[in-house]
Amino acid sequence: METLWFFEEVNLFSMLCPHKFKAYKQDHDFNTYKKQDYIYFEEDNASKVYLIEEGRVKLGYYTEEGEEIVKAILTKGELFGEKAILGEEKRDEFAQALGSTSICPVDVNTMHELMRDNRGFSFRIYKLIGFRLKRLERRLELILYKDAETRVKEFLKELADDYGYCCPYNGDTVIKHPYTQKDIAKLLGTSRPTLNSIMNKFKAEELIDFSRNEIRLKFSA
Repeated sequence: METLWFFEEVNLFSMLCPHKFKAYKQDHDFNTYKKQDYIYFEEDNASKVYLIEEGRVKLGYYTEEGEEIVKAILTKGELFGEKAILGEEKRDEFAQALGSTSICPVDVNTMHELMRDNRGFSFRIYKLIGFRLKRLERRLELILYKDAETRVKEFLKELADDYGYCCPYNGDTVIKHPYTQKDIAKLLGTSRPTLNSIMNKFKAEELIDFSRNEIRLKFSA
């Protein structure tokens, strides 16, 4: 799979948090959330952008039938709610903490000031928005038109792009990732038993090996 532009080795929190800037430090606070706390809901006013200091955040929405659709699961250093920068007035997704999580909220006007002061930051933010949209479109296309095995295999390649490195001893791609099986199943629009069955099938075919938070790819990503 062709690698899309991504923030390799870049922690957005360390770059953009207003706490790092003298002009904003005095009036800047962090928000903390417990597991399953919502940071915002669908239809909430979109007046802030958020940076993750610690923890994990799930982004998604609910269908008319009440089914939860997971769009992304983000970890330390990542940014979300970024469509507010483009003028979004109401949220079209929810954001929920998946454990003890510390969030840096940034007012949209403050973010605009930071972006105006540094073109490099601005470039990275707009690239991030474009990357997220492309990834979401690709995942929806997989869910709509591809079978479950293909969806899992493509997601493993995506994980390799984001979290993988080459093992110097045997050439395997080692992926240390932040997702649970439930997370992955929801991201792929399948069930945990189906995901388990496919992962075990790939393991039996010696395409992968895996443990709780590590997957080894034995095929080219």
